[in-house]
Amino acid sequence: MVAFVPMVMSAEEAKEGEQINIPEIVLEHLADSYEWHIASYQGKHLSIPLPIIIRSGNTGEWHFCTAHSLPDGFFFSEEHHGKIYEKMADGSAKRPLDLSITKAVAQIWIVVAILITVFLSCARWYKKHDEKSDAPGGFVGMMEMFVMMIHDDVIKSSIGEKHYKPYAPYLLTVFFFIFTTNLVGLIPIFPGGANVTGNINITLFLAVCTMLAINIFANKEYWKEIFWPDVPLFLKAYPAPVMPLIELFGVFTKPFALMIRLFANMMAGHAVMLSFTCVIFLGWSMGVGFGLGLNTFSIIMLLFMNLLELLVAFVQAYVFTMLSAVFIGLAHKEHGAE
Repeated sequence: MVAFVPMVMSAEEAKEGEQINIPEIVLEHLADSYEWHIASYQGKHLSIPLPIIIRSGNTGEWHFCTAHSLPDGFFFSEEHHGKIYEKMADGSAKRPLDLSITKAVAQIWIVVAILITVFLSCARWYKKHDEKSDAPGGFVGMMEMFVMMIHDDVIKSSIGEKHYKPYAPYLLTVFFFIFTTNLVGLIPIFPGGANVTGNINITLFLAVCTMLAINIFANKEYWKEIFWPDVPLFLKAYPAPVMPLIELFGVFTKPFALMIRLFANMMAGHAVMLSFTCVIFLGWSMGVGFGLGLNTFSIIMLLFMNLLELLVAFVQAYVFTMLSAVFIGLAHKEHGAE
């Protein structure tokens, strides 16, 4: 989902024959980091340092620093994708309590600021106009179209008119958060380009929120279908409760599917874009002829992938919201309803 990310290796270095490790470069840019890398030129890196907040396991003290001023005893572990570790008194290395503002966290804050600005401006328009006589146009009209599409066609139709209202704010928030995060991820320079929805920690949190919304507020019919479904007795009680175990397993597989679906699709988009970008540097390292041919191919594919990722940004937000609404609707199934 990154249109162009400056590589650590410059074109001059590539021409000199230095080997380009494409998997390492791709994984480096997909991983979260303690600074926001902007560009590289002649071996020098332009980055925005982000605040690091860690608690020492040896002394219990809190440390506030940046990636360039780590306290003594702390180091970045290459074996653990650049995470901060601490050397303990017994010589071992241990992960400290880490509350740092990483690149993914900073990107989330930027997305939250964008969403607050957008919806407060829309709310200000509705406050100044009579919605019965004035129809919104332009940007406000577009936002109303998106909101009503998700509200009526996805949330209301999937959950049901009787139960949808308490869940509408959460599901609308999830849709616009994922959609906006995906769009910002397409921006090749700061403040975009972070791999947020391609981070499994983020998709895990969203999936857990949906799982809680499903199971905490589910009705009795939902739990009856899990622990005492309408199947022959030997399937649900004797000699083993086969169906209840399968249904209980489904309580966890549904949010797991949501988590993996969003994570895998967005991670794949990032990886493909970065790989085509690396091909440009690989081509020049093989000579001018290969460079011109591979560069032309890479640029065409990058343009195509950018257009495709615009569609994927919407589709993944839509699918996550729709499946969440469907699962919530199943938790409010009425007795005897098909």
